[in-house]
Amino acid sequence: NGIGISGVNWNSQTLPVRALGRCGGTPVDVYEAMMWSAGVPIDGVPLNTHPARVIHMSLGGFGSCDSATQQAVDIAMSQGAVIVASAGNWADLAANYSPGNCSGVINVAASSRAADLTSYSNFGARVDIAAPGGDFGDDDSTLMFSTYNDGTTVPGLPSCGHGAGTSFGAPLVSGRASLMLSLNV
Repeated sequence: NGIGISGVNWNSQTLPVRALGRCGGTPVDVYEAMMWSAGVPIDGVPLNTHPARVIHMSLGGFGSCDSATQQAVDIAMSQGAVIVASAGNWADLAANYSPGNCSGVINVAASSRAADLTSYSNFGARVDIAAPGGDFGDDDSTLMFSTYNDGTTVPGLPSCGHGAGTSFGAPLVSGRASLMLSLNV
């Protein structure tokens, strides 16, 4: 939009789907949002007539990939979707955190400006790729600059700001995947 931020892919459209609110949500909210994004009918929700080819999830928590989440991933992938998730910010084994540890999900760790794994990023064999996620330093120059919204329980004013986390790296991977798909249709 010409205000400080540019995307990775100028060829694709974004399908914003809110699976969780500021006050949280349930696993059902997550896997139904994932399936709906891929074009799967969900009871009580209008059909998504523009299914996503890439589903990005900057969310997760401690635990194994339960069967319902794995089933949602499998269903979304069977519709042609690529699933990308942030690995988590607990400086722990990524295999301990879902949905990034689900089979078929591209799990993204955070790298620093020097291309090292950040101090907070989850790590290990269940990480598929690392992407810039920012790192905490003496000033904002080591952080990522991104869009924000100042709402606390409902959408507020859009703005931009600095931050760090695997949730900054995973969108870069999602954008790259969408760019690759848009060029190889």
